[in-house]
Amino acid sequence: MEGLASLSAATLLFSLLMYLMLDGTDLGVGMLFLWIKGEEPRRRMAHSMLPIWDANETWLVLLAGGTLALFPGVYAGALSLLYLPVFLLLLALILRAMALEYRDKASKRVRAFLDLVLPLASCLAAFSQGFCAGTLVSQLLSNDVAKGAGMFPVLCGLGLMSIYLLLGCGWLRWRLGEPVEKQACRLSGYFFILCCALCLAVMLLEPQPWRLAWQYAAGKALSLVIFLLLLAMIIVILRGRGLLQLIVTLALMTAIVLLFAAGFYWMSANHLINLTATASSKTTQLVMLVGSAVVIPLTLAYHSWAFWLFRGKVL
Repeated sequence: MEGLASLSAATLLFSLLMYLMLDGTDLGVGMLFLWIKGEEPRRRMAHSMLPIWDANETWLVLLAGGTLALFPGVYAGALSLLYLPVFLLLLALILRAMALEYRDKASKRVRAFLDLVLPLASCLAAFSQGFCAGTLVSQLLSNDVAKGAGMFPVLCGLGLMSIYLLLGCGWLRWRLGEPVEKQACRLSGYFFILCCALCLAVMLLEPQPWRLAWQYAAGKALSLVIFLLLLAMIIVILRGRGLLQLIVTLALMTAIVLLFAAGFYWMSANHLINLTATASSKTTQLVMLVGSAVVIPLTLAYHSWAFWLFRGKVL
Protein backbone atom coordinates (compact mmCIF):
# COMPACT_ATOMS: atom_id res chain seq x y z
CA MET A 1 0.00 0.00 0.00
CA GLU A 2 2.88 2.37 0.79
CA GLY A 3 4.38 1.83 -2.67
CA LEU A 4 1.00 2.49 -4.29
CA ALA A 5 0.60 5.73 -2.32
CA SER A 6 4.08 6.81 -3.43
CA LEU A 7 3.20 6.10 -7.07
CA SER A 8 -0.02 8.11 -6.68
CA ALA A 9 1.93 11.01 -5.20
CA ALA A 10 4.46 10.81 -8.06
CA THR A 11 1.61 11.01 -10.60
CA LEU A 12 0.27 14.15 -8.94
CA LEU A 13 3.78 15.60 -8.78
CA PHE A 14 4.14 15.08 -12.54
CA SER A 15 0.84 16.91 -13.17
CA LEU A 16 2.00 19.73 -10.91
CA LEU A 17 5.31 20.06 -12.74
CA MET A 18 3.60 20.11 -16.14
CA TYR A 19 1.23 22.83 -14.98
CA LEU A 20 4.02 24.93 -13.49
CA MET A 21 6.08 24.66 -16.66
CA LEU A 22 3.32 25.26 -19.21
CA ASP A 23 0.80 27.61 -17.63
CA GLY A 24 3.57 29.21 -15.58
CA THR A 25 5.13 30.41 -18.83
CA ASP A 26 1.79 31.86 -19.95
CA LEU A 27 1.31 33.63 -16.63
CA GLY A 28 4.84 35.02 -16.90
CA VAL A 29 4.09 36.45 -20.35
CA GLY A 30 0.86 37.93 -18.98
CA MET A 31 2.70 39.62 -16.11
CA LEU A 32 5.22 41.09 -18.55
CA PHE A 33 2.45 43.31 -19.97
CA LEU A 34 3.37 45.58 -17.05
CA TRP A 35 6.82 46.14 -18.56
CA ILE A 36 6.34 45.71 -22.32
CA LYS A 37 4.61 48.74 -23.80
CA GLY A 38 3.18 49.36 -27.24
CA GLU A 39 0.26 47.83 -29.08
CA GLU A 40 2.28 45.81 -31.59
CA PRO A 41 4.49 43.95 -29.06
CA ARG A 42 1.49 43.29 -26.83
CA ARG A 43 -0.54 41.97 -29.76
CA ARG A 44 2.24 39.53 -30.60
CA MET A 45 2.57 38.52 -26.94
CA ALA A 46 -1.14 37.74 -26.74
CA HIS A 47 -1.09 35.83 -30.03
CA SER A 48 1.81 33.69 -28.81
CA MET A 49 -0.37 32.48 -25.91
CA LEU A 50 -3.79 32.19 -27.53
CA PRO A 51 -3.40 28.76 -29.19
CA ILE A 52 -2.11 26.98 -26.08
CA TRP A 53 -3.10 28.67 -22.81
CA ASP A 54 -6.41 26.85 -22.26
CA ALA A 55 -4.88 23.40 -22.89
CA ASN A 56 -2.13 24.16 -20.38
CA GLU A 57 -4.72 24.40 -17.60
CA THR A 58 -5.68 20.76 -18.27
CA TRP A 59 -2.84 19.83 -15.92
CA LEU A 60 -4.38 21.90 -13.13
CA VAL A 61 -7.66 20.01 -13.58
CA LEU A 62 -5.80 16.69 -13.51
CA LEU A 63 -3.95 17.76 -10.37
CA ALA A 64 -7.08 18.87 -8.51
CA GLY A 65 -9.19 15.90 -9.59
CA GLY A 66 -6.37 13.46 -8.90
CA THR A 67 -5.80 14.84 -5.41
CA LEU A 68 -9.51 14.53 -4.62
CA ALA A 69 -9.57 10.88 -5.75
CA LEU A 70 -6.16 9.72 -4.54
CA PHE A 71 -5.72 11.73 -1.33
CA PRO A 72 -9.19 12.92 -0.24
CA GLY A 73 -8.01 13.82 3.25
CA VAL A 74 -5.32 16.11 1.87
CA TYR A 75 -7.82 17.66 -0.56
CA ALA A 76 -10.36 18.36 2.19
CA GLY A 77 -7.77 19.75 4.56
CA ALA A 78 -6.23 21.96 1.90
CA LEU A 79 -9.53 23.47 0.82
CA SER A 80 -10.61 24.13 4.40
CA LEU A 81 -7.36 26.02 4.93
CA LEU A 82 -7.22 27.80 1.57
CA TYR A 83 -10.74 28.97 0.74
CA LEU A 84 -9.74 32.58 0.05
CA PRO A 85 -6.50 32.06 -1.95
CA VAL A 86 -8.11 29.28 -4.03
CA PHE A 87 -11.07 31.54 -4.77
CA LEU A 88 -8.70 34.35 -5.78
CA LEU A 89 -6.73 31.92 -7.95
CA LEU A 90 -9.81 30.78 -9.85
CA LEU A 91 -11.06 34.36 -10.20
CA ALA A 92 -7.67 35.46 -11.54
CA LEU A 93 -7.59 32.62 -14.09
CA ILE A 94 -11.07 33.57 -15.31
CA LEU A 95 -10.10 37.24 -15.62
CA ARG A 96 -6.87 36.29 -17.42
CA ALA A 97 -8.86 34.21 -19.91
CA MET A 98 -11.38 37.01 -20.49
CA ALA A 99 -8.68 39.61 -21.09
CA LEU A 100 -6.75 37.36 -23.43
CA GLU A 101 -9.66 36.10 -25.52
CA TYR A 102 -11.49 39.42 -25.96
CA ARG A 103 -8.46 41.63 -26.45
CA ASP A 104 -8.44 41.55 -30.26
CA LYS A 105 -12.19 42.12 -30.48
CA ALA A 106 -12.33 45.07 -28.10
CA SER A 107 -12.28 48.78 -28.85
CA LYS A 108 -9.14 50.78 -28.15
CA ARG A 109 -10.42 51.98 -24.77
CA VAL A 110 -11.57 48.55 -23.65
CA ARG A 111 -8.32 47.01 -24.91
CA ALA A 112 -6.36 49.38 -22.71
CA PHE A 113 -8.44 48.20 -19.75
CA LEU A 114 -7.92 44.53 -20.67
CA ASP A 115 -4.17 45.14 -20.99
CA LEU A 116 -4.27 46.14 -17.32
CA VAL A 117 -6.52 43.26 -16.25
CA LEU A 118 -4.32 40.65 -17.94
CA PRO A 119 -1.06 41.34 -16.04
CA LEU A 120 -2.81 41.99 -12.72
CA ALA A 121 -4.82 38.77 -13.00
CA SER A 122 -1.65 36.88 -13.99
CA CYS A 123 0.18 38.32 -10.96
CA LEU A 124 -2.68 37.35 -8.66
CA ALA A 125 -2.85 33.81 -10.09
CA ALA A 126 0.90 33.27 -9.75
CA PHE A 127 1.05 34.71 -6.23
CA SER A 128 -1.99 32.69 -5.12
CA GLN A 129 -0.41 29.45 -6.30
CA GLY A 130 2.80 30.10 -4.39
CA PHE A 131 0.87 31.33 -1.35
CA CYS A 132 -1.23 28.14 -1.29
CA ALA A 133 1.88 25.97 -1.51
CA GLY A 134 3.63 27.94 1.23
CA THR A 135 0.61 27.79 3.54
CA LEU A 136 0.32 24.02 3.13
CA VAL A 137 4.03 23.51 3.79
CA SER A 138 3.92 25.72 6.89
CA GLN A 139 0.90 23.85 8.22
CA LEU A 140 2.43 20.44 7.48
CA LEU A 141 5.77 21.20 9.10
CA SER A 142 4.54 23.10 12.13
CA ASN A 143 0.91 22.03 12.72
CA ASP A 144 0.35 25.70 13.45
CA VAL A 145 -2.42 27.37 11.44
CA ALA A 146 -1.25 30.84 12.53
CA LYS A 147 2.15 30.23 10.95
CA GLY A 148 0.41 29.71 7.62
CA ALA A 149 -0.35 33.43 7.58
CA GLY A 150 3.29 34.44 8.15
CA MET A 151 6.10 35.45 5.82
CA PHE A 152 6.82 32.01 4.38
CA PRO A 153 3.68 31.78 2.18
CA VAL A 154 4.19 35.38 1.02
CA LEU A 155 7.78 34.67 0.00
CA CYS A 156 6.66 31.48 -1.77
CA GLY A 157 4.12 33.52 -3.73
CA LEU A 158 6.67 36.14 -4.70
CA GLY A 159 9.25 33.48 -5.55
CA LEU A 160 6.86 31.72 -7.89
CA MET A 161 6.03 35.03 -9.55
CA SER A 162 9.74 35.70 -10.14
CA ILE A 163 10.41 32.34 -11.78
CA TYR A 164 7.25 32.69 -13.91
CA LEU A 165 8.57 36.05 -15.07
CA LEU A 166 11.88 34.40 -15.99
CA LEU A 167 9.94 31.83 -18.02
CA GLY A 168 7.99 34.61 -19.70
CA CYS A 169 11.17 36.44 -20.65
CA GLY A 170 12.62 33.32 -22.21
CA TRP A 171 9.38 32.77 -24.12
CA LEU A 172 9.40 36.33 -25.50
CA ARG A 173 13.05 36.08 -26.55
CA TRP A 174 12.27 32.85 -28.37
CA ARG A 175 8.88 33.54 -29.93
CA LEU A 176 8.95 37.30 -30.57
CA GLY A 177 12.60 38.19 -31.14
CA GLU A 178 13.35 41.84 -31.92
CA PRO A 179 12.56 44.46 -30.70
CA VAL A 180 11.25 42.83 -27.50
CA GLU A 181 14.24 40.48 -27.14
CA LYS A 182 16.64 43.09 -25.79
CA GLN A 183 14.18 44.33 -23.19
CA ALA A 184 13.29 40.75 -22.17
CA CYS A 185 16.99 39.95 -21.81
CA ARG A 186 17.53 42.95 -19.54
CA LEU A 187 14.48 42.08 -17.43
CA SER A 188 15.70 38.48 -17.16
CA GLY A 189 18.74 39.62 -15.19
CA TYR A 190 16.63 41.49 -12.64
CA PHE A 191 14.15 38.64 -12.23
CA PHE A 192 16.96 36.08 -11.90
CA ILE A 193 18.54 38.01 -9.02
CA LEU A 194 15.13 38.39 -7.38
CA CYS A 195 14.38 34.68 -7.84
CA CYS A 196 17.69 33.63 -6.25
CA ALA A 197 17.15 35.93 -3.26
CA LEU A 198 13.59 34.69 -2.67
CA CYS A 199 14.55 31.02 -3.03
CA LEU A 200 17.33 31.51 -0.48
CA ALA A 201 14.90 33.21 1.93
CA VAL A 202 12.40 30.37 1.54
CA MET A 203 15.10 27.76 2.28
CA LEU A 204 16.24 29.65 5.38
CA LEU A 205 12.72 30.04 6.75
CA GLU A 206 11.80 26.35 6.33
CA PRO A 207 15.07 24.41 6.16
CA GLN A 208 13.76 21.01 7.28
CA PRO A 209 12.88 19.49 3.86
CA TRP A 210 16.09 20.77 2.27
CA ARG A 211 18.24 19.58 5.18
CA LEU A 212 16.69 16.13 5.11
CA ALA A 213 17.06 15.85 1.32
CA TRP A 214 20.76 16.73 1.64
CA GLN A 215 21.32 13.60 3.76
CA TYR A 216 20.70 11.37 0.73
CA ALA A 217 22.72 10.92 -2.45
CA ALA A 218 19.78 11.93 -4.67
CA GLY A 219 19.37 15.15 -2.69
CA LYS A 220 23.06 15.98 -3.07
CA ALA A 221 22.83 15.24 -6.81
CA LEU A 222 19.80 17.51 -7.23
CA SER A 223 21.55 20.27 -5.27
CA LEU A 224 24.53 20.00 -7.61
CA VAL A 225 22.22 20.13 -10.63
CA ILE A 226 20.59 23.28 -9.25
CA PHE A 227 23.98 24.92 -8.73
CA LEU A 228 25.08 24.09 -12.29
CA LEU A 229 21.78 25.34 -13.71
CA LEU A 230 22.21 28.63 -11.83
CA LEU A 231 25.59 29.06 -13.50
CA ALA A 232 24.10 28.11 -16.86
CA MET A 233 21.32 30.65 -16.36
CA ILE A 234 23.83 33.47 -15.99
CA ILE A 235 25.48 32.44 -19.26
CA VAL A 236 22.28 32.06 -21.28
CA ILE A 237 20.89 35.39 -20.05
CA LEU A 238 24.05 37.17 -21.16
CA ARG A 239 24.84 35.25 -24.34
CA GLY A 240 22.27 32.53 -24.99
CA ARG A 241 19.19 32.45 -27.15
CA GLY A 242 15.65 32.70 -25.87
CA LEU A 243 14.80 29.03 -26.33
CA LEU A 244 17.91 28.01 -24.39
CA GLN A 245 16.99 30.39 -21.56
CA LEU A 246 13.48 28.94 -21.47
CA ILE A 247 14.82 25.37 -21.32
CA VAL A 248 17.32 26.18 -18.54
CA THR A 249 14.64 27.99 -16.52
CA LEU A 250 12.26 25.05 -16.88
CA ALA A 251 15.01 22.65 -15.81
CA LEU A 252 15.89 24.86 -12.82
CA MET A 253 12.28 25.05 -11.64
CA THR A 254 11.89 21.29 -12.07
CA ALA A 255 15.06 20.56 -10.06
CA ILE A 256 13.94 22.84 -7.21
CA VAL A 257 10.49 21.24 -7.04
CA LEU A 258 11.99 17.73 -7.15
CA LEU A 259 14.44 18.56 -4.36
CA PHE A 260 11.61 19.92 -2.23
CA ALA A 261 9.43 16.88 -3.01
CA ALA A 262 12.34 14.56 -2.18
CA GLY A 263 12.59 16.16 1.25
CA PHE A 264 8.94 15.41 1.94
CA TYR A 265 9.26 11.88 0.56
CA TRP A 266 12.09 11.13 2.95
CA MET A 267 10.11 12.73 5.76
CA SER A 268 7.45 10.13 4.96
CA ALA A 269 10.08 7.36 4.85
CA ASN A 270 11.30 8.43 8.31
CA HIS A 271 7.71 8.51 9.62
CA LEU A 272 7.74 12.27 10.14
CA ILE A 273 4.64 12.44 7.95
CA ASN A 274 2.33 9.58 6.96
CA LEU A 275 1.64 9.46 3.23
CA THR A 276 -0.22 6.15 3.28
CA ALA A 277 -2.71 7.24 5.95
CA THR A 278 -3.96 10.10 3.77
CA ALA A 279 -4.39 7.98 0.62
CA SER A 280 -7.65 6.52 -0.64
CA SER A 281 -8.38 2.79 -0.87
CA LYS A 282 -6.21 0.48 -2.93
CA THR A 283 -8.98 -0.07 -5.49
CA THR A 284 -9.51 3.65 -5.98
CA GLN A 285 -5.80 4.26 -6.45
CA LEU A 286 -5.49 1.45 -8.98
CA VAL A 287 -8.44 2.74 -11.03
CA MET A 288 -7.08 6.30 -10.98
CA LEU A 289 -3.57 5.22 -11.89
CA VAL A 290 -4.81 3.14 -14.83
CA GLY A 291 -6.86 6.11 -16.02
CA SER A 292 -3.87 8.42 -15.62
CA ALA A 293 -1.76 6.02 -17.69
CA VAL A 294 -4.19 6.66 -20.55
CA VAL A 295 -5.01 10.36 -20.06
CA ILE A 296 -1.51 11.70 -19.38
CA PRO A 297 0.12 10.35 -22.60
CA LEU A 298 -2.82 11.65 -24.65
CA THR A 299 -2.50 15.08 -23.06
CA LEU A 300 1.24 15.09 -23.66
CA ALA A 301 0.69 14.12 -27.29
CA TYR A 302 -1.80 16.95 -27.78
CA HIS A 303 0.57 19.49 -26.22
CA SER A 304 3.45 18.27 -28.38
CA TRP A 305 1.33 18.57 -31.51
CA ALA A 306 0.13 22.07 -30.56
CA PHE A 307 3.63 23.36 -29.84
CA TRP A 308 4.93 21.87 -33.08
CA LEU A 309 2.06 23.38 -35.06
CA PHE A 310 2.56 26.88 -33.65
CA ARG A 311 6.35 26.84 -33.48
CA GLY A 312 8.42 29.71 -34.79
CA LYS A 313 8.26 33.48 -34.45
CA VAL A 314 4.94 35.24 -33.93
CA LEU A 315 4.42 37.92 -36.58
